[in-house]
Amino acid sequence: MEKTALRPSAPRSPLKIIGAGSALGAPHPGSAAAPEALRQGGLAERLASIGLSVEWNTTLEAPASASAAAGMAARLQANGDFARRLADQVAALPADATALVVGGDHAVATGTWRGIARRAGHAPGLIWVDAHLDSHTAATTHSGNIHGMPLAALLGEGDPALAGIPGPRLEPARVCIVGARAWEVEELQLLQRLGVRIFDIAEIRRRGLAAVFRDALTIARAGGGGFGLSLDLDALEPRAVPAVTCPEAGGLDPRELADALLALRGCDDFLALEIVEYRPDLDADGRSARWALEFAAAALGPDGSDLRERERRHGAANYAPLPVVFQRGEGVWLWDVEGRRYLDMMSAYSAVSFGHGQPRLLRALTEQAQRLALTSRAFSSDRLPVFLERLCATFGYERALPVNTGLEAVETALKAARKWGYKVKGIAEDEAEIIACDGNFHGRSITIVGFSSHHQYRDGFGPFPPGLRRIPYGDADALEAAITPRTAAFLVEPIQGEGGIVVPPAGYLARCAEICRRHGVLLIADEVQTGLGRSGRLLACEHEGLRPDGLILGKALGGGLLPVSAFLADNAVMDVFRPGDHGSTFGGNPLAAAVGTEVLALLAETRPWEAAERLGEALRTQLRAAALPCVHEVRGRGLLVGIELDPGFSAAHAAECLLARGIATRDTNRNVLRLAPPLVIDEAVLREGANVVIDTLAGLPG
Repeated sequence: MEKTALRPSAPRSPLKIIGAGSALGAPHPGSAAAPEALRQGGLAERLASIGLSVEWNTTLEAPASASAAAGMAARLQANGDFARRLADQVAALPADATALVVGGDHAVATGTWRGIARRAGHAPGLIWVDAHLDSHTAATTHSGNIHGMPLAALLGEGDPALAGIPGPRLEPARVCIVGARAWEVEELQLLQRLGVRIFDIAEIRRRGLAAVFRDALTIARAGGGGFGLSLDLDALEPRAVPAVTCPEAGGLDPRELADALLALRGCDDFLALEIVEYRPDLDADGRSARWALEFAAAALGPDGSDLRERERRHGAANYAPLPVVFQRGEGVWLWDVEGRRYLDMMSAYSAVSFGHGQPRLLRALTEQAQRLALTSRAFSSDRLPVFLERLCATFGYERALPVNTGLEAVETALKAARKWGYKVKGIAEDEAEIIACDGNFHGRSITIVGFSSHHQYRDGFGPFPPGLRRIPYGDADALEAAITPRTAAFLVEPIQGEGGIVVPPAGYLARCAEICRRHGVLLIADEVQTGLGRSGRLLACEHEGLRPDGLILGKALGGGLLPVSAFLADNAVMDVFRPGDHGSTFGGNPLAAAVGTEVLALLAETRPWEAAERLGEALRTQLRAAALPCVHEVRGRGLLVGIELDPGFSAAHAAECLLARGIATRDTNRNVLRLAPPLVIDEAVLREGANVVIDTLAGLPG
């Protein structure tokens, strides 16, 4: 017995896998090799990686003497004998285990579900996902293939070799078929006589798979006692999942099915999953096997409440995430582990500006990962020089220093400013000062929280480095008054994101730049959240024609795939660094450089700031026109929008209400809701999302 127990047990763990290596009922022997192929392909390891305790219990092999050329009676008996062996194995599984049976052709289902029924002591409900009805008997079959008979046998119809396998018969009222599109009239008549519900492909096209699957769950779970799902891979569209025994054109979309199967995670009465009719001999590129693994993971993985509890138990309490667990993103959408879809109106604080899973960025990532991911800066790579060159050309600076996170980029800027103050401006050693603003958020390192006006960010982390000063944001006169001969730099966000989406008064940045020039002070702009088109310009500084002495970039520079950040400046500032002054093992690694280079190419080609300017203005107009009584102010630039609520309302509670309505965002400082979707959002989706926001806020309790 082979075991893989790589993760702590989930609520439906332990998961027991049984291979049913039989193709006795099919016209081709290829599916008999499916269990071993999926075992070798990492099925157990994949399930363990998502948090299940997995044991590959056994693999049953069909006897070599059972020939498909034998007569019907002999073949029925051979299939029946194999199904009995399988039923015995399934029935003997521990009561607390969830079963995963991997076939084999669909004839093995007679053993799977009789065994589940015996273990439970009664017939389970069953969702049968298949292109066919599989409800022939020996008397009605057109093909003579026994894998077209198992559902009829489970309902007690047909030859006793199959229908008489020990165990309770399925109850027709708790059985349904999803995805059928090819059958003979005899099968249909039998199922209609018995009262089995058939959701054919035409109904799925009309209503959508998600809605149909909800109805299927209602049928299978009716009356209690547990249910299971049998998945014949020929239910899928054969262009996407080709390695099946009997492909039928016009099938289910595999991604839609995987999303639908996520609903099973929240079903504590889900007893077993069966996956059949995979043909490894037809799967040259492994595509069909990958989908088989995806379906198993979707159906059997831990649910959101379990995962959140594990995070609470084993993780430090430095975050308080909203009550959702996301598992997939595509474009502007996110899906949680129960299959619910959400509009991403936060885009990971602008890191996902190009949307989730942008194909060009994924290709750049995977191709480079397969070639070379990391060398450290002890050596040069062929990707970094190109990235640095294009970074400087895009933003108009002479030098760039690549790092990983935005925090590291801010620290780099602070080190550059201090050393510039000493080596160039002539400030006395260890006396340099750097000025920042109230309400800032530049990161959470010890140094950076020394600038913070947020009590929690500072509480318990002092003493802080000297030379850090703070002035009111938006007040250029305060900057003028604060500068001394020891001042090396002024660090400022062109729009304060975490500070509450605060836009400074018109002319503020331009006047600050003039003050800094006059006093010989570096102006450093932190555009980690606002850069790369977010504000309706390539850089938010461009709204006032400002070219800062130092520029900090991050978030969107990594395309939502990995951390890529940088500090940019001209030689007059950057030349203070010498080898050994500053560095990072991962900073400027080939993988990050490849993705960053592709991000810059996308920026140049698509100019997303133009759409952000237009859509952001429309969004703010729509929100203001609603004249919601709970809203104090709507503000922002581009697709960085803040809704400040009146003090009698809670933005944190509003964020939870929006989550329940399928809008994923978060509150921020000063009782503000942040709306910052990926820049690739289209006008119709944004308008509909805004309607949901307006409707939700209109009903918000004070």
